[in-house]
Amino acid sequence: MLVQDRSPPSSKLASSPPPVLPSTVAHSRRFVPAKSLDFSTWASENLYKIVFVCFLALTVVAIFFIRSSGDAITLLRFEKCSGSASSASSRIPYPEVSWSSVPPIKPLDLSAAPFASFRSDRWIVVSVSAYPTDSLRSLARTKGWQLLAVGNSATPPDWSLKGAIFLSLNQQAGLGFRTVDFLPYHSHVRKSIGYLFAIQHGAKVIFDADDRAEVLGADLGRHFDVDLSGEAAGAKHPVLFQYSHADPNRTVVNPYIHFGQRSVWPRGLPLENVGEVGHEEFYTEVFSGRQFIQQGLSNGLPDVDSIFYYTRKSSALETFDISFDEEAPKVALPQGLMVPINSFNTIFHTQAFWGLMLPVSVSSMASDVLRGYWAQRILWEIGGFVTVYPPTIHRADTAEGYPFAEEKDLHVNVGRLIKFLVSWRSNRRTLFERILHLSYAMAEEGFWTKQDVQFTAAWLQDLLAIGYQQPRLMSLELGRPRANIGEGDTKEFIPKKLPSVHLGVEEVGAVNYEIGNLIRWRKYFGNVVLIMFCSGPVDRIALEWRLLYGRIFKTVVILSEQSDPGLAVEYGQIHEAYKYLPKVFDKFQKAEGFLCLQDDMILNYWNLLQADKMKLWITNKVSESWISVSTDGNDTDWHVSQANLVKKIVDNFPVHFQTSYKKSATVGRVIICSGEIFYIPQRLVTDFSDLVGIVGDLNIHHRIAMPVFFLAMDSQENFDSKALATTVYRTQPKAMDPFTSYYTAQAPAVYPLKVHNEYDFIKLIRAMAAGDPLLLELV
Repeated sequence: MLVQDRSPPSSKLASSPPPVLPSTVAHSRRFVPAKSLDFSTWASENLYKIVFVCFLALTVVAIFFIRSSGDAITLLRFEKCSGSASSASSRIPYPEVSWSSVPPIKPLDLSAAPFASFRSDRWIVVSVSAYPTDSLRSLARTKGWQLLAVGNSATPPDWSLKGAIFLSLNQQAGLGFRTVDFLPYHSHVRKSIGYLFAIQHGAKVIFDADDRAEVLGADLGRHFDVDLSGEAAGAKHPVLFQYSHADPNRTVVNPYIHFGQRSVWPRGLPLENVGEVGHEEFYTEVFSGRQFIQQGLSNGLPDVDSIFYYTRKSSALETFDISFDEEAPKVALPQGLMVPINSFNTIFHTQAFWGLMLPVSVSSMASDVLRGYWAQRILWEIGGFVTVYPPTIHRADTAEGYPFAEEKDLHVNVGRLIKFLVSWRSNRRTLFERILHLSYAMAEEGFWTKQDVQFTAAWLQDLLAIGYQQPRLMSLELGRPRANIGEGDTKEFIPKKLPSVHLGVEEVGAVNYEIGNLIRWRKYFGNVVLIMFCSGPVDRIALEWRLLYGRIFKTVVILSEQSDPGLAVEYGQIHEAYKYLPKVFDKFQKAEGFLCLQDDMILNYWNLLQADKMKLWITNKVSESWISVSTDGNDTDWHVSQANLVKKIVDNFPVHFQTSYKKSATVGRVIICSGEIFYIPQRLVTDFSDLVGIVGDLNIHHRIAMPVFFLAMDSQENFDSKALATTVYRTQPKAMDPFTSYYTAQAPAVYPLKVHNEYDFIKLIRAMAAGDPLLLELV
């Protein structure tokens, strides 16, 4: 600091000596004695100059050193800061919102629109892309409700409907809402503007609908509990049926079962839960006053996903006309249990208006479902819950399906999302702070993007700006000891078994037996993870595999050399498939076991109910699959090289592995097992992972490694060899022979059978229906 504060010598003073007269200069030069060449004499005469020069040099060196040190420190600080910035840049910025100083949004000027001063307690909000339909005209005439139509870029510019308020794109832009900047022009998610407009104009209840909804009886009040606080509500609906919380591991339910349709599932239900078709053993009860979100069912075309829509139709011209039990009691969801919620048949009360926000960064067919799960989780923070109602509307099936791609954010992520939401906690002080916190956490987990984090902040600020009062937080029941359910607290309701009018086939008595089988299979395999290795393209059949086997198993993990994050297909090379299993084992540490299957081996799961899930299964009793090859004589180099690798790793085995392997192995021979199917119980998962670690980078082929691992983990007499002993195994089927010529539903598995596309999948399903007739409902 002293050096920096020091003033440098003036160059002007140093270079400008006092002026002298020319004559004086000449005189002085004339009489100056000769300089001595003696160094000591010169040094003594110029001592002050030497001292000055040394001092100047030291000063320069000191300045340079200090600056260099400072630069180094500065550089270190910069690197540290830049490292932190780099780390921070990989994270999503958390929006800073001054909740107490959000400026109000002024209502529309009367000169801007004729409806600027209009107010109503009850609103119906729809998105419109075409001219009004008959259903929409009927909605506009719903007594006591105001219809609000929200336009987008596809809406005709001259759109109008008597009795409805229409918001064009220009009018939406003039409302002053922050959320406008985040909304795509051609999308139904622009309904978010309509929700805010309705709230700004006095809404106490909002019916989220679409232009195909026909309210049964044209009376919403007859179907929903519109007045939760009035005297009529307390007398008419004192209590509701509620799903039981007895099973803490259950996080999602299919409400269609409760209303008589066991083989139909709603859009947004995880595919692994489709096979859970049993009705409730018992229900509990809850007071009705806090059912702030009410989900109605739809007759005709219910809210189903594209997998159901496409696999249940025999032709493109067929239309659905499915009915639900109108007399079944409405049923509520306790904390910890969720249900899919849509945006075309749902009542939101004022306490849940914050939950109307439709995310903008996910696919259109996933937006409302993700919103529904997100809103349910926040609803628990204020002591509210969701209730599912009998059919309230009818929607005609126009035979216009939608592509699988529009639902990719559902089938890939929804199961993981539900588990995440149930486990999520927040200690933020206010409701809106917790809402923003959850949106941020969901973006970090990849369920949506930072765009929706910013959108959430804008949405919440808009709510405050139009005068919305955020509800108070209440104590969360999750994570706390649950009250025991006594015998007097249980209520029984047996759902009707309504006909499933798809494919022109009505359910008959035989279906009861088939459903019972499905329940038994699910009970047996429900905690077993199926790991599939796909050798071909997965973009068209990954969802089909999950639908087929996901009904039975805990989950289906798909590995392929062509990974696809969008379809949750992970990378894995089939010739070294065993190396990718420990990673899957770690994800599902509570599973009973892991059944591994290649996509050219078809599993007839109904023939494995007698197998021992505590033992190893492999095709060691199938002679075409389990082969012992000599490594002496004229064998191929590949066999010899693989045998040498086997010897190398066996020599590195711990004593218990080495002893077990050598007990069953024969010197001079190597065992080859095709490995298209095998099962590993949870008790041997650690042993398997240890063996994979011993192999390390050695290129032992999967067909060689699997028998080595199995013989090292346990002796053959301890295998459940009967489990797969009758597997049909054709090593060289004739090219012209269809698989139906050797497929049989009586075998536990059949090889080979390759599925290349949806058409092959349909043929496979029809063949497997001999063992599981309910599969016919998938094609």
